[in-house]
Amino acid sequence: MRVRTTQDWALRPATPDDLDAIVELRAVVMRPDLVRLGRFDEDRVRRRMRDSYVPEHTSVIVVDGRFAGCVTLRPDGDGRCLESFFLDAGLHGRGIGSGVLDTLLARTDADGLTVRLNVLRGSAARQLYERHGFLTEREDPVDVFMVRHPRPTAV
Repeated sequence: MRVRTTQDWALRPATPDDLDAIVELRAVVMRPDLVRLGRFDEDRVRRRMRDSYVPEHTSVIVVDGRFAGCVTLRPDGDGRCLESFFLDAGLHGRGIGSGVLDTLLARTDADGLTVRLNVLRGSAARQLYERHGFLTEREDPVDVFMVRHPRPTAV
């Protein structure tokens, strides 16, 4: 299912050259939730992204020809782990995140793969994931761990 958006968007493979833009976007997008949880650290938020960046499993979200975000879908046991899904805050609410998620989940459904993720407690992103079929597996004081089992694909 392709979500109608007000802007054109595309996914392209990430490269090592995308790291600086992704690190800065992560720091900006995550700041409000991390501040709310009392866990924002200017250096740590950037270092964690630098330490975990794996371009071969990451896609860059391009909107109207420009860098707008990223998403990582990496192998995790017999499924996939969705990580580092960041979209420029000025683009939230336009259906782009839903479109990106629909695209990725269509791939994992076609391959019969379960997808897991974690989202910060109280994050608005949790609603996006719930709308796409993710269910809560467990929670801790900071994170909500979610899972989505593959859906049958039309033949």
